Order: sequence, then structure tokens, then C-alpha cells
Amino acid sequence: MQYRKIGRSGIEASVVAMGTWVTGGGLSWDGVEDQESLRAVDAALDAGVNFIDTAPGYGWGHAEEVLGQALKGRRDKVVIATKCGIWWQDKRGSFHYHLDGKDTYISLRPDTIQIELEDSLRRLGTDYIDLYQTHWPAKEPDLTPIEDTMACLWKMKDEGKIRAIGVSNVSLAQLQEYHACGGVASDQFRYSMLYRAPETDILRYCKEKGIGTLTYMSLEQGLLTGKVGMDREFKKTEFRSDENWNAWFKMENRPKVLNMLAGWSDLTEKYACSLAQLVIAWTAAQPGVTHVLCGMRTAAQAADNAAAGGLHLEEADVARMRRDAVLLGTPA
Repeated sequence: MQYRKIGRSGIEASVVAMGTWVTGGGLSWDGVEDQESLRAVDAALDAGVNFIDTAPGYGWGHAEEVLGQALKGRRDKVVIATKCGIWWQDKRGSFHYHLDGKDTYISLRPDTIQIELEDSLRRLGTDYIDLYQTHWPAKEPDLTPIEDTMACLWKMKDEGKIRAIGVSNVSLAQLQEYHACGGVASDQFRYSMLYRAPETDILRYCKEKGIGTLTYMSLEQGLLTGKVGMDREFKKTEFRSDENWNAWFKMENRPKVLNMLAGWSDLTEKYACSLAQLVIAWTAAQPGVTHVLCGMRTAAQAADNAAAGGLHLEEADVARMRRDAVLLGTPA
């Protein structure tokens, strides 16, 4: 496993990080067994992963509770990242979406952030968070000024309740404003070989400013593992059934991706790796990328994904994979 610093925070974390969106369960992921989630955490840690990302919004606190249970007695061995800003306790903030029977709001107000932090600490069974991130930027009508949000986060850092401040899902302008308010350690955003938009601005800025990056959906929700074939169907309640969210899952687009992956059989043989490991290693090799978040539903997935953290691809192979991905164009 390779380890890299999270920006200028001084916190060293595994290049492959465990994402726990699926750990929260619910209709969006067609359910998940908590015992298997616990085994997945064990497998990830055994394979050298020391960086786990979660959020209160993953199963309305359930992912944090499962993670807290998994880390009992070994909190000091793990870098925990969680978030604030997805709020459902009342109508403070700006309406975001209705999910699994709950109305959710985006609230980056200091009063709700303080409540969220204490709730996360309790669920995780810890007295500090290593990396505390804003989950989504504030929006109208309750558009909390970034300087107010950052003042609250810096107060929490001064109190020792968080070690570093991060953001996620922000535009370049928002990232610049956050960074101007005392600096941020990291930025989390969607990025993969099929979704390279952040290369035009976010990745470049983060590299220039020494900001750590946490990429998510780098396996395109499993599509880039080669295991989602043409016969795979998803329930209407699952995220992967929403073609507006990820058009690559459309039946007319899947063959393009599957054919590209099939063309890399010589690479998986050369590096003695799985397709998932190859794609994760490619992502980690991109300029500006420091950490890659991977969902790990099972212990087997956790062990497989984690092994990518020790994989080093030759530059020519990295370039070849990029060319193949570019040739796919944009999904119909």
C-alpha cells in the first residue's frame, strides 16, 4: 500500500480509501448486511487501508454507527473522514431531495454543523474527526456565507474536535473561496477515466495549492470492474438505475465500456491484477490525484480494491488506457 499526505494537514493516509456510502444501506443500494460491512472493514484494514470516508447522510447515520462498531479498540490506527451539511432533523437549510422517506436539506449553518459534529462523534465512538468535510455547498434560499461556515469549522479545529478541514462537490470558485478562508486540506469530487471534467480546473488547482484530492465513483459504481454485464438489471429504487445520474449504465453505452475493458486483458495479465485494480491504479496515477475512494460492500471487494494501492503502472500503459477512454467519447 502507498501512503500520501492529505494536503498540508500532515495526516498520512492510504492511497486507496474505503468509501462507506453503500454501508449505510437503504433502498438506494438494495440493502446491505451489517455483518458483511464489518468484515469488509476488517479486510480493508488487514490489506493496509487506514483511510475510511463516511457521512451522516449515508443511511441517516447508520454508516457511521457501523464504522464506530468496527473500529472499537483500534481508533488510533484509522484516519476517519466524515462530513456535514446534509440535514434532516428539521427544515433548516435549503431543500435538497426526498430519499428513503425523508426530506433532506443542505445546511452549512454554524448551528446545525455543531449539532452534526457532536452526533457524528457519538455514532463513531470517538472524540475527534481526522478530516471533517462539507458534503455539498450551500445553496439558495439558505445560502450560508462560506466565511461563516469556515469560521465554525476553524473553531472546532481549535477545540481539537477535528484535525483537518475538507470540502466536497464544490466548483472551482467555491473551492478558491473556501481556501482563502484559512485553507482546506482536501477536496472530494467525482472523477474517473469516464468522467474527466475535473482535469480542466479542480485537479490542476489542487495540485498547484497542495490540496489533497479524494476521488469518488472512480470505478463508476462497479461498471469499470467489468462485472456489470449486459444482463445486469437494477431496481428502480437503486442509484444505478438512474440514467441521468450515470448514463454509462444505459444498455446502448455499456458495450462500449465492456469492449474497452476486454481490450486490457494483456494489462491485467502483465500486472497480475483485476480490472478494478488496474482502473484504481490508473486513477491514482493521474496528476493531482492523491487518494481514491472505493466502495467496499464485501470483504472480497475490500481486499481486491485495497491491493491496487501497491500497483505501479508504467507510463506507457497509463497513456494507453487514457487514449482508449477518450475514444469512447461521451455517453449517448
